[in-house]
Amino acid sequence: MLNHVHFNENKMKLSLILLAVLTLPATTVAKPQHTDSKPRTIQTPAAVNAPNQSPRLSAPSYLLYDFSSKQILLEHNSNERIEPASLTKLMTAYLVFSSLKQNKHTLNERVTPSQHAIRAHRSESRLFLEHRTSVTIADLLHGLIVASANDAARALAETFADNEAAFAEKMNIEARRLGMQNTNFVNATGLPDQLHYSSAHDLALLAAAVINDFPEYFSLYSKREFEYNHIKHHNRNRLLWLDPYVDGLKTGHTETAGYGLIATANRNNHRLISVVLGTDSDHIRTSESQQLLNHGFLDFEMHQIYKKNAVVSNIRLWKGTENTVKAGLREGLIVTLPKGQRALLKATIETRQPMLAPIGDGQQVGVLKLTLEDKPYLEAPLVSLEAVPLVNIFSRGIDSIRMIFSR
Repeated sequence: MLNHVHFNENKMKLSLILLAVLTLPATTVAKPQHTDSKPRTIQTPAAVNAPNQSPRLSAPSYLLYDFSSKQILLEHNSNERIEPASLTKLMTAYLVFSSLKQNKHTLNERVTPSQHAIRAHRSESRLFLEHRTSVTIADLLHGLIVASANDAARALAETFADNEAAFAEKMNIEARRLGMQNTNFVNATGLPDQLHYSSAHDLALLAAAVINDFPEYFSLYSKREFEYNHIKHHNRNRLLWLDPYVDGLKTGHTETAGYGLIATANRNNHRLISVVLGTDSDHIRTSESQQLLNHGFLDFEMHQIYKKNAVVSNIRLWKGTENTVKAGLREGLIVTLPKGQRALLKATIETRQPMLAPIGDGQQVGVLKLTLEDKPYLEAPLVSLEAVPLVNIFSRGIDSIRMIFSR
């Protein structure tokens, strides 16, 4: 009797619900979820550390970044604001590359340096530009990157902006866009100034952006020497001679900043970036950069967890032309782990239910969470790999009823 009463009550409820649903406008019945469809960078912990194997460095600030998996593998004081010295020239080059890519200028374009550009203290690195002698942008770029020439940096700044100060403002705009939160530039060279600073973390972001955004110009950073006006200039990055896998990037030095080096190496399609700042000598920055790179390649392993556009999960969907939506990661997922820890990595998926159509292609529909040894390790947004539109009004009504009794 009791079951029969509940059945009759439920039958009445069904009729009332169905009538209400069928008389509602489609926009009310099928209101889409407010999910973020913007692509997101994979979020990782501060560092994936292998404490028993980590090298001990004397540098006051350093960081090891895995370019392939977008992970920080090791860091020390990496957000501390420091004087970047000539590492600044990575951003100078970044802006020049960007303008060349937009066809605003060309490599063969000739410019005549100003008196301001060619002025230099004896201790400054110079290309020995002359005031009334024109020079190509290509030669200025070689001077900037290989010779770390301050006169080349100033000449480029004046070419790509009204003056060096205006160029520095562009540098800061780009720094903010790249997420460099502890960075401010006041010049294109890296000469000391209290308001001119960056951090190991920010410089790693910048180095990764140079490699990722401008592969057509990246080979400039592997050049060991460059000759201009019968003067041969040598790249100060000693690792270009010592390690066959190293193919960049930039050195920096002033009396107040000490010796810094951003190095990158690629072994078997696995690229790492090391940032070493504030050491006491050229030898130390070279040695400690090599230690970081060796640590990354020898003590860590790179694993492809999901391929690009691979289906990670079929998520339940209501009021759509399909009952599920295919979810995955557009760029796939590569992780770098301390050697031997792959089996300790676990994955879970979190979604917001009930999920309602319509769902757009690329819309975020959940979060993939990885744990390592039961500790939070990495989060990545799951996105729809397809578009799923609304189903007809009658089927939406049926789904509304099913949703009530599925709770």
